[in-house]
Amino acid sequence: MHPFVPARKPSLTPARARAIERSPMTKTTSGSRARKSASVRRQFESARDVLPRAITGKETARDVLLDCFPAYVGRQERTAYELMRRSIEQGHAIFLTFSGAMTPAGLHRSCLIPLIERGLVDCITTTGANVYHDAHRVIGHRIREIDPSAGDLRYRLARIIRIYDLGFWEETLLETDKLFSALLRGSEMQKKMTTTELHYLLGRRIAEIEKALGVTQPSLLSTAYKYAVPIFVGAVQDGSIFLNVVKLRRLLGESFKLEMDICSDVFEMGAIQHHCFSTLKKPLAIWILGGGVPKNYTLQGEPLLDQIFGVPTRGFDIDVQICVDPVDNGALSSCPAGEGHTWGKVSAESVETGSVYVHADVTAVFPWLTHALLSDPKMQRAGLRLYEARTDALTALQREVDKRSRQLFKTIDYPLGIAQKGRGRKRS
Repeated sequence: MHPFVPARKPSLTPARARAIERSPMTKTTSGSRARKSASVRRQFESARDVLPRAITGKETARDVLLDCFPAYVGRQERTAYELMRRSIEQGHAIFLTFSGAMTPAGLHRSCLIPLIERGLVDCITTTGANVYHDAHRVIGHRIREIDPSAGDLRYRLARIIRIYDLGFWEETLLETDKLFSALLRGSEMQKKMTTTELHYLLGRRIAEIEKALGVTQPSLLSTAYKYAVPIFVGAVQDGSIFLNVVKLRRLLGESFKLEMDICSDVFEMGAIQHHCFSTLKKPLAIWILGGGVPKNYTLQGEPLLDQIFGVPTRGFDIDVQICVDPVDNGALSSCPAGEGHTWGKVSAESVETGSVYVHADVTAVFPWLTHALLSDPKMQRAGLRLYEARTDALTALQREVDKRSRQLFKTIDYPLGIAQKGRGRKRS
């Protein structure tokens, strides 16, 4: 052998591993440490080789993901695909969350609506902005690609609204405000309701408008209505639809009776998750696009059930997140499954074998993953139509709470008098 070519280390066979454990050096060190070392070596030898295939251009998206993404963010993306596929094959109830300006970017048209139509998304949590901006195209307005460095002062003078490299006329907002103001004044809206009911009713009316206008590409709202997919918005007041609610309340006074029931909304999220794993006997999967309020609003259903109401739950079994945020600044948007497990949000199995954090922009990765899934005709199923199960789900969870009421009453008191007595004491 050439002196400058290092000798290749032999593979670790079972016999060699046992020899290492019996060697004099092994005996002079901690026995447990040596056994762990040998175990690590065995695991390493069984790990997958980094031997990607040469791309010819004839491969399917699935082939490329599985054979050509062996490292770094690429492997994170490959793992995401494998976990998403497992979610479908193993019959998980799939909760999808997305934040950021995804409907202006068209992600709902390219990815989310096709996934819903194939029965692969059972519940959605997003932002009020995504629901609102989804309606622009329904009434004939356009969102265009623009230069993000062209100058915001110039865009403002021209009355062009900018979302990074997307733009639309200010009139688009004004017309969409008129649309939602008219819809929100409907007789069916004049009551207290949760965000799922609000978006279901809006989806029904939007579907009627799309039909009347001959719209060929449906909106997210109308599609979710058609497939009975609940849409939660965890911070409903942080969006333009609710700004129009505020306008109508101030203009119409008490005759405008629409009111958002936030307490019932949170309870409903827990009830739907409880319905999935307790009544339907399905494991839970969550696909997180971005982070923000939608992520936590969905994940907090598990602590609500287990820690607040004492209803046993195991948390989500599959956790897939695509986000650009760093994980070391304490932001909830970026916290991995392991951190979520400490709160009871995901199961131990999820942490060990069912989670991945893809450090990438959603718009660069998710269309590719969607294509890989939908190119396989097996990736199709009947959706759970969870909106239609709302009443039964709420009744079932309330029954569980009632059974535990005696114990729960013990959790609502605190010796406040003792705390007040100690208020004036100096810290030692």
